[in-house]
Amino acid sequence: MKLRLCSVLLSVGLASVANADQRVIVVMKDAQSYLQARSAFVLKSAGDFHVEHNLDYLNTFVGTVRSDADIENMKQQPGVMLVEKETFHPAPAPIRGYLGKPVSVKDLPGARTPWGIMAVKAPQAWDKSKSGEGARVLVLDTGIDKDHPAIKSNFERGQDFTGRSSGDDFADLVGHGTHVSGTVAAVLDQTGFTGVAPKAKLLMGRVCSTLGCSSSAIVQGINWGISQKVDVVSMSLGGAWSTPAERDAVAKADKAGVVVVAASGNDGSSKVSYPAALPTVIAVGAVAENLVKADFSQYGPELALVAPGVDVLSCVPRGTGRDAEVSIDNGQSNEKVKSTSFQGAREVFQGETNVLVPAGLGKPEDFKGIDVKGKYALVSRGEILFSDKAKNAGAAGALGVVIYNNVPGLIQGALTADGSTLPVAAFMVEQAVGQKIIADIQAGKTVKASLKTIATDYTEFPGTSMATPHVSGVVALVRATNKALTPSQIKDLLKRTAQPLGPNQQNQYGAGLVNAEAAVNAAVQSRKVQAQPVEMTVIH
Repeated sequence: MKLRLCSVLLSVGLASVANADQRVIVVMKDAQSYLQARSAFVLKSAGDFHVEHNLDYLNTFVGTVRSDADIENMKQQPGVMLVEKETFHPAPAPIRGYLGKPVSVKDLPGARTPWGIMAVKAPQAWDKSKSGEGARVLVLDTGIDKDHPAIKSNFERGQDFTGRSSGDDFADLVGHGTHVSGTVAAVLDQTGFTGVAPKAKLLMGRVCSTLGCSSSAIVQGINWGISQKVDVVSMSLGGAWSTPAERDAVAKADKAGVVVVAASGNDGSSKVSYPAALPTVIAVGAVAENLVKADFSQYGPELALVAPGVDVLSCVPRGTGRDAEVSIDNGQSNEKVKSTSFQGAREVFQGETNVLVPAGLGKPEDFKGIDVKGKYALVSRGEILFSDKAKNAGAAGALGVVIYNNVPGLIQGALTADGSTLPVAAFMVEQAVGQKIIADIQAGKTVKASLKTIATDYTEFPGTSMATPHVSGVVALVRATNKALTPSQIKDLLKRTAQPLGPNQQNQYGAGLVNAEAAVNAAVQSRKVQAQPVEMTVIH
């Protein structure tokens, strides 16, 4: 078989393309082999390999073949380094079914700036780094809401590499990519909401769809980042392995001067996921607000740094965040209480008020002998799933269920795994609120709850996905300060200036918490050193 690399746009063998069912990545040995392949075969009108994309900065082709035999034959062609089938990594998603705790920025008690921005000392670095002005960050993720008010003025351009559009539709249908982008470079607004580098520019490469993140999309995204001469590629994605083509692309990005930052992973194991585990990548783990490692954060020898990754406030596609508003009326007082809502439950945008009826833990037997029809069931967290509590309440005729926590604080989750919606509203209130309601009812009072769902543009998410953009933002601040620093120098600088955390016997924290202020100061100092004249000694 003769290797024939033909452009789809120039190919007249469209019937063959339609029959091809395997996408492959072909990496050539060097630039010369790549250019020879392009010039020799790009005008062929029919062949066994149909080129979809020429990745000039990676010496790589992405295209389709019809059989495994074609792949094996292609591997034997002169100049070919490797041929691999397209594979998919899991799509970025909130961990353990946690879909975010919605927050309205305007309602934040006290500080309106996300806690992570302060924890990494970003504001202290803004003066010397000009808030990241001049730096450009490519986020490879699920897409972006480019018109979000926190993003719009910093957004530069985007591309879709999933093959689900002509390339210009990179809208975020998941929310993950928008959230990550906001942490990197959301504009500082009048409420104090901001990203780490509020004057850096954002680019988005949509490489993840509902099917996952394909290896071909990832290498295309990295190639695009190199072509755009971005300062950093932020990848809040990954898995237990990486493909040879992905490793080659990351290595070439590093050689081109592009810093790559990636998430360590969310299964809590002592093994850093890929691409974070690759030697040139800055691997990022997650800590909570008390600067203790998040239980889900993966760690190991390759972990470079940690950053805020629990209850991280950032933007999501407009109107997709969900806030909860709950008021409790016992006949003597009407008080608004802290609350969260559950995705997959009936939403009450217009608000409604009904009587609360205690129903134990929300088990089927707890509804026997009580009348909850057209009312709200009040149940305690514990023993059975939130979804089962809601389903049992609905089966008994309740319009909604108010779950009170069995420990201090609030949590939020999803009642369904497939995106469907149960016919009952579901909200959570704090433990003390639930206990007081029970006491009032036992004292003979009629207690009512007013529930309302509010669409918002902001949400809190947990995950190493949320920690990663903090570090990417700090890289943007460093690059804005000193463009001459290489990726390896920046990685070393960030580790050297990080705030040590521990105990750290198994490298659970890497070098520690990324510190924007110290990193930028170090970048300024390195710039001064670079500017010093070199003294020459003349030997006669």
